[in-house]
Amino acid sequence: MRFLIMMRRSPAVVTLGCVLLMVAGGLLLWLPIHTQLALDDWETELRAGGLPARAVVYDQVTDARSKSTMYFRYEVSGRTYEQEVPCVEVCRPAGDDVSIWVNRADPKDFVTDFGELSGHRGRFQGLLGAGGFVVLVAAILLLLSRIPFGRWFPPRTTPRRRPAAQVSDGTDFTSRSKRKRSGRR
Repeated sequence: MRFLIMMRRSPAVVTLGCVLLMVAGGLLLWLPIHTQLALDDWETELRAGGLPARAVVYDQVTDARSKSTMYFRYEVSGRTYEQEVPCVEVCRPAGDDVSIWVNRADPKDFVTDFGELSGHRGRFQGLLGAGGFVVLVAAILLLLSRIPFGRWFPPRTTPRRRPAAQVSDGTDFTSRSKRKRSGRR
């Protein structure tokens, strides 16, 4: 038990913990980047091998946070499907026709002609990425606080002041002039 208590207070263990926290934050920060790259690859794959179809925007909704979503209706193999697409760069009005490429294995999965995938993908990974950024910054600050900068860069010492000059009447006088007087009397 005593060994564990001493182990917790060891500077090496604390530093290792900070480094591991940095790695975890970096991985969480990397997750949305990796997800976005995978979604870009999936979009390209759907365009190349997907089933072309026409979809109609039948509704558009804006929520309290001013985020808009389009609702699509399309037909594949005699069946009608409805899916939502977030308005990221493009937001088509209700009644517009849109070219889409549908996944042959899952008809609810498609990509539009303006590059948006069906559904709201990557939101959770985005939140994890934001949390990873916070963890990474906190870990870097903790790690920097462990560095003994005071030992490497000692504080400046202030120069010693000269004693005040004695004036003829016995009081102390210190001149604060920036220029020397040309003639002393």
